[in-house]
Amino acid sequence: MAAIEVKSVQHLLGTALPYAYAVKSGPWIFLTGHEAFDFESGVAEAVSGPAGFPLFGPPRWRREGDFILERMRRILEEFGTDLAHGVRLDQFYPTPTAVDPYHRARHAVFGDYIPPSTSVIMERCFAAETGISTSLIAVTPHPEYEIRKVYPKDVTASASSGFVPTIVCNEFVFVAGQMASGGEHGLDARAHVPDHTAWGGTEIRKQTEFVIQEKLKPALAAAGSALERSLKAQVYLRNVDDLPEFIDVWTQYFRDIPCALTVVPTKGFGMTGGIIEINLLALTNTAKRRKEPIMADIPGMAALGPCVRVGEFLLPSGLMAIGHDGHIVSKTISPGFPGLSHSGYVQAATVHGYAEALCRAAGTSMTKLLRAQYFVPDVTAFPGVAMAWAGRFGAQPLPFACIHTPPAMPAPGSALIADFWISTV
Repeated sequence: MAAIEVKSVQHLLGTALPYAYAVKSGPWIFLTGHEAFDFESGVAEAVSGPAGFPLFGPPRWRREGDFILERMRRILEEFGTDLAHGVRLDQFYPTPTAVDPYHRARHAVFGDYIPPSTSVIMERCFAAETGISTSLIAVTPHPEYEIRKVYPKDVTASASSGFVPTIVCNEFVFVAGQMASGGEHGLDARAHVPDHTAWGGTEIRKQTEFVIQEKLKPALAAAGSALERSLKAQVYLRNVDDLPEFIDVWTQYFRDIPCALTVVPTKGFGMTGGIIEINLLALTNTAKRRKEPIMADIPGMAALGPCVRVGEFLLPSGLMAIGHDGHIVSKTISPGFPGLSHSGYVQAATVHGYAEALCRAAGTSMTKLLRAQYFVPDVTAFPGVAMAWAGRFGAQPLPFACIHTPPAMPAPGSALIADFWISTV
């Protein structure tokens, strides 16, 4: 595997924050946290529209989609690849009205192949004005990394989305975000508590069970994989109070399966009645890579699942800054010093420390970070995150997305949930 190659700007929008907008490790390329603004000058007129007539031209969200995806296309071209070699897309929007225009932009540049995709509604993106945050994982062209498209029965995408539900690349299986949808893409009746009963189960248990049984397992089977080969899941919950019930169902399937797990509060989804969406990374049944749970001296409550090492990747579960005493670190100090972004700084420093401990146990380092997603209930905590990064890693560019979630987090007082992909080579 080749050394990590980073494309970055040292002063994002004139600040002291160095931003890695592209990271390449071997054949894998990570474009994380792309929004429709120039890295130096902010939102351009091509996106915002003419100052005197902002409604002139294509719809605003279409202009954003065109801007983001054209930049991604150019960056991939510099690495000797293209959008046709994408393997995963993640999109976050503060409003559902941005989705259809973005989808039109996506169809225009991706053509017939759109990689497995996850799209959810959040409170806002990193920039106050933007309506789309996109992250992409891609590969460089190579016979051993050809993309095999898989269309499992009953695991589909809506016509407007048009993404491939599952792909296999090398030994990895990428499963798009799945919801408890039926044949017509509405909520499947089997995943819904009947309206005539007062105690016929709970909606979150039924939808979680349905997604695992009727979506994830068939998708994996069609790709030559199985639930036991799962590596990492991201779960988006409409109601954070559903977390205990979700975990109870999840544990029934994954108690003996090492699978990293990140659970994120979410404002909404594309399907009415849907309250959970899950995307998944797995290995094929014939994979030579082996997954290994990584243990370190971090509090058990800081993550909802294990950290998994597999081949060239270290995949921690989503990390929160919960101390060994079961409380958010510095919980009594942070509310009193918002001017210092105290909670963002202290909690990010703690989380980075936890991640570094896992890296040491796996024989790698956070200096090999490939992608970081910070899910925050208040975006103004991010300067503290950036300070914590700089305090530990100096001027090394941070390949980040910062997404503003609904205010309720799994642990009260939590300023962030951090999701990392780290290279082991």
